Amino acid sequence: MIFFSDARDVVSDIPPNTTLTIDLELVSLMHVVDVSGDLMVLKKIMKKGEEGSSRPEDGLSVWKQVITGLDIAAATMAKCEVSLLTIKPQYGYGENEFRGNLATVPSHSTLIFEIEMIDFIKGKEPWTMNLQERLQAIEALKECGNSLFKTQKFERALKKYTKVLRYMDEKPIEDAEARKMSTLKVSCLLNSAACNLKLNDFRVAINYCSSVLEIEFHNAKALYRRAQAFIETSDLDLAATDIRRLIETDPQNREAILLQKKLKQLEAEKNKKDSKFCANMFAETKKYTNQEPKKMEDGISNMKITSHNPPQFEEHTASSVEAMVVSPTSLQSGADNV
Repeated sequence: MIFFSDARDVVSDIPPNTTLTIDLELVSLMHVVDVSGDLMVLKKIMKKGEEGSSRPEDGLSVWKQVITGLDIAAATMAKCEVSLLTIKPQYGYGENEFRGNLATVPSHSTLIFEIEMIDFIKGKEPWTMNLQERLQAIEALKECGNSLFKTQKFERALKKYTKVLRYMDEKPIEDAEARKMSTLKVSCLLNSAACNLKLNDFRVAINYCSSVLEIEFHNAKALYRRAQAFIETSDLDLAATDIRRLIETDPQNREAILLQKKLKQLEAEKNKKDSKFCANMFAETKKYTNQEPKKMEDGISNMKITSHNPPQFEEHTASSVEAMVVSPTSLQSGADNV
């Protein structure tokens, strides 16, 4: 970005189509970072932070929900850093109008923030927490993930659920809290599967659902979501198995019945395509088989008989007959040329 002093006065005296010679002085250079990776969130560092200081991405847990662009950019800032953020609507409020206490932000707005990272508190690592602290952190992270999921921020929600599962795997669970922790784990696994379905990562969704079914064999949500994922990966037989298990457990499950109807339509379409493919293959094979005798007939009919007369034998003298008998090898060597 270039700033000019008294630019209006200068420009007003310049005729059209004039070639200009301008002396420029570089007063400062600001480093611009593409923090989102797609040029949707740009961070211009106005003031560098403390050298060697950690960053929020090293372990900070943000409980206050903010727009995606601000959350991503803040995670890259050092302590005491001042930055100017330019956030496109996709990482801001998108199609929604935001009404705040200080201002109303119209839909599809590009946002500009100037923020300073005054300080942050690094979250405790799970292996340093006691059981009660872990449970509180897990429930808070899960609630944050649920809020993000409701606003269709599936990637960020998935990160929260993944962190919850990591907290659960750090230490063995005491018997007194094992049931509660197991319930939370199943919930987060199901939510992770739902996020991956929304993100079209169907194989990962299948793995999450399978993990739930190892804990609760007849979990309806796990069976339903895994069947959805199997349909998307064209594993129709596996989808049919899960739907059948689901309906056996709950015959009145409306969503399962609708999914079964969809599956039957897909199976009918697949069978139709397979039948058409087989018919085409059979037709090609039959056509090829019928052509072979015809080629042989054509070959015979195209044979040309050069003479219908019996060979004429000339009279030979005794010496010539003897020469023919004495030299039989001459006929043998000429057989390849017939």
